[in-house]
Amino acid sequence: MTAPAPVTVTETAGEPERPRPFSSQNLVRTVAGGYVPLIIATLIVALPLLWMVVSSFKTPGEIVTTDLKVLPQSVNLDNYKTAMTTVPFARFFLNSTIVTAVGAVVKVTLAIMTAYALVFVRFPFKNIVFILILVALMVPSQVAILPNYVLIASIGGKNTLWGIILPGLGTAFGTFLLRQHFMTLPGSILEAAEIDGAGHWKRLWSIVVPVSVPSIATVALVTIVSEWNDYIWPLIITDKPEVMTLPVGLTLLQNSESGTGSWGILMAGAVLVIVPVLVIFAMLQRYIVAGLTQGSVTG
Repeated sequence: MTAPAPVTVTETAGEPERPRPFSSQNLVRTVAGGYVPLIIATLIVALPLLWMVVSSFKTPGEIVTTDLKVLPQSVNLDNYKTAMTTVPFARFFLNSTIVTAVGAVVKVTLAIMTAYALVFVRFPFKNIVFILILVALMVPSQVAILPNYVLIASIGGKNTLWGIILPGLGTAFGTFLLRQHFMTLPGSILEAAEIDGAGHWKRLWSIVVPVSVPSIATVALVTIVSEWNDYIWPLIITDKPEVMTLPVGLTLLQNSESGTGSWGILMAGAVLVIVPVLVIFAMLQRYIVAGLTQGSVTG
């Protein structure tokens, strides 16, 4: 009995040969099509932030000068001290923390419950409700500023923290993203829980929420960043420093520190505003890709 002849793999006639992984052609394509655009995009985003941080440690003579100096001669914390003492910075920080915490918790909770109802609860005109949510997602928030101001001011919400929080409690983006993710969950799990006597409330918080942590974390991160950085609405509804948030407080700091010598102080104030958001982003960023991927797959 003779051994079988070895099988050889031959190139298909007319099919171009693939370049080797470490060939010069493949390396040029990878660098030109991948790394170069990535580096350029990173520099466009990172350089202004790095310049802001570096400038916050400079003296006025090092910022306003014809002789460009990238790094400060010494680490100078006077800009941070001035920024925190010129305006009630601690009060601004507390107000922003309260507005962000309360607003984010309520918005994420409402998004979870609304998305669950749109997927797992039977009620009339459910598709019409979802279409209205998509319409709300497409309409810019600036359109509702005037009606919201008239409403909140008429019920005594001007210069109050709840007046800042109340108009933005609905989140069309969070509802849409969580609905898309909930549609990917296997219905057999919920059916088994229903047979065991679990109601909608228990099914939501005991089954759906624990398996949807990445998507919920993504919605929470986007909500926290938007609440913390919100500027237009708090600026319109407040005119007293006692209830101003940090972004509005920067405007008050700019009005208090006018002139060319105030750039370092304003840079220090801006750094103090964005640092908490960067910390939260660093804590939750690993959930972003997983959450957006889960929410984008259906069927």
